[in-house]
Amino acid sequence: MGKRKKATRKPAPSRQKVPLDTTFTCLFCHHDKSVTVRMDRKGGVATLVCRVCDQRYQSKANHLTEPIDIYSEWIDAADAAQRDDGPRRPSTSRMIPVAPDSDVE
Repeated sequence: MGKRKKATRKPAPSRQKVPLDTTFTCLFCHHDKSVTVRMDRKGGVATLVCRVCDQRYQSKANHLTEPIDIYSEWIDAADAAQRDDGPRRPSTSRMIPVAPDSDVE
């Protein structure tokens, strides 16, 4: 009897790590790649700055935080601020019925 041949496997396709963006579009001036995020992991602070309109945002950061996370937080904070600054409406609207004016022809 002869030796059995080992089944040969094709090597798994290598998964290339796609780097995440580190520069982003500004929400306020709409310039592409003008927003950068600086991470100070030891200090636990991340700073986002637009180099065109000088908009700034600062947030907490840890060892798992990435620049895209800070950019997403900035978008959420800007949306929340915009909702708070909008025109204020009464929480309950009450319609007061008005009787038709009989003098008007």
